[in-house]
Amino acid sequence: MADFEGQWPVPKFHFRVSLGDEQMSFQEVSGLEQSTDVIEYRHGDSEVFSTMKLAGIVKTGTLVLKKGVFTDDDRLLEFFNQIYEKDYYGQEDTRMYILIELLDEMGETVMGWNIQRAFPIKFSGTDLKSTANEVAIESIEFAYESIRTSLDGSLSADTGG
Repeated sequence: MADFEGQWPVPKFHFRVSLGDEQMSFQEVSGLEQSTDVIEYRHGDSEVFSTMKLAGIVKTGTLVLKKGVFTDDDRLLEFFNQIYEKDYYGQEDTRMYILIELLDEMGETVMGWNIQRAFPIKFSGTDLKSTANEVAIESIEFAYESIRTSLDGSLSADTGG
């Protein structure tokens, strides 16, 4: 008997992104990751000739958000331009909380990722090509300090919890 008999995996194309208090549509989200280095240790009088393995500091990835370019929509550029105004330097309340939710066919949250204490590190405008037949895509990248994942949709974007 299968573990999830009669169920199908959730498709990844139906999702919602909230940057702080603002909900925005994106074509692609990547960088929802965290990892830890392995610390190897062996004390000098150990009778075992191998190392112990311990978990090190947790590291997060870089969140990348991509969306189509629309006339008069400069919201991503505005997020990045706050770097010039020194809005993300040091102050606790200036960093962003970003909520990404994977949705089922009814629009209910199946899984959520709360990106905490994020700030933009890169903005990329679209590439231009005179022979292309594609939509113009812009992207923004965020560094962040932690990520919390939930399977019940209990995370919120504005409180970090």
